[in-house]
Amino acid sequence: MAFLSTSCVNLVGSHRCYKDKTSQAICQRSFLKRRSFLCGSDSTGYSLFTSSFVSYHNRDLDLSSKTNANQRWVMQAKVRVAINGFGRIGRNFLRCWATRPSSHLDVVAINDTTGAKTAAHLLKYDSILGTFEKDVRAGEDCITVDGKEIKVVSNRDPLQLPWKDLNIDLVVEATGVFVDSKGAGKHLQAGAKKVLITAPGKGEDVGTFVIGVNEHSYDHQVHHIVSNASCTTNCLAPFIKVLHEEFGIVKGTMTTTHSYTGDQRLLDAAHRDLRRARSAALNIVPTTTGAAQAVALVIPELKGKLNGLALRVPTPNVSVVDMVCQVGRKTFKEEVNGAFLKASQGSLRGILRYSDEQLVSCDYRKTNESSIIDASLTMVLGDDLVKVVAWYDNEWGYSQRVVDLGELMASKWK
Repeated sequence: MAFLSTSCVNLVGSHRCYKDKTSQAICQRSFLKRRSFLCGSDSTGYSLFTSSFVSYHNRDLDLSSKTNANQRWVMQAKVRVAINGFGRIGRNFLRCWATRPSSHLDVVAINDTTGAKTAAHLLKYDSILGTFEKDVRAGEDCITVDGKEIKVVSNRDPLQLPWKDLNIDLVVEATGVFVDSKGAGKHLQAGAKKVLITAPGKGEDVGTFVIGVNEHSYDHQVHHIVSNASCTTNCLAPFIKVLHEEFGIVKGTMTTTHSYTGDQRLLDAAHRDLRRARSAALNIVPTTTGAAQAVALVIPELKGKLNGLALRVPTPNVSVVDMVCQVGRKTFKEEVNGAFLKASQGSLRGILRYSDEQLVSCDYRKTNESSIIDASLTMVLGDDLVKVVAWYDNEWGYSQRVVDLGELMASKWK
């Protein structure tokens, strides 16, 4: 549970957590649902912020004029997070989170079948990301990241996970298995309060959100199971939003040239998709994707207007979308690129990047943005057929958005 208490706390020369009876009562009410109230203890997920960082206004409190503003503290209980599935996205998520010093999230548990030793090793050493700069160590049933302890459990049944005992607020569901309300809902039954799925959700009762596009429609009282959509939808939706708002999309189709994933086979082996049964390292593999259609989940007026397919290629990371669409008014290349540039510097800053450099896929590894427009490849045929090419790190960039969505959810906690 996340909140900022309205109590005025002065830690200088005192171990007490309040200054007067009014503040004491507020403290007690605010922390009633927690098992302990420890100033300065990060073992329970609490952290301290100076009042210069937190907006602080309460006329009812008796603030002594002798008290320096920089000595006044408020306490925040971070949202306690568990990661279910410590594969590519689970580990990328943890790395992204660990590099954010002022996060409202506190990762306290991981559920994975590999155990603590393997989890720590794969987090520290990564063939794509390189060696993690943090100090990572394995314990008997935990790993530590720069001294921060994270419990490791192992159970394939979400109903059996100790989320209630661990006081878990939010589960980052990163297995790719529990993507509907029935499956993801098992985390809620086990004691978690919210679930964030790192894959396209299934069913109308799973809210889909793409940061930069429709995150403002998140309702904390309604959305208990949410999806961060797919990496490709996160690439598509921001620049499609710009195109649709500026020019009006009539219809369109896209192809994503996508790096192979763990779902594919290193050598030929059985798979429910016969094409994906073939060696990922030796072939260009055509396959289906719902990424284009899923844009309609975050931009409803485009329902039925977009479609696409995927080509899985023998590269381990970074993918690229090629989108062709008919727009509703006459335009030209410079105008289209101008709209992207303006959005990248304004409303979509940090989500959409504009690039006019002559780069290739590996140059976009570990890019934080969801979508990088390759401006030199933008084309307009006639005056209403627009072609857009956009790059994306399908692991790191996507995982940054998972953290962002988690932060958004945490900000709504009361």
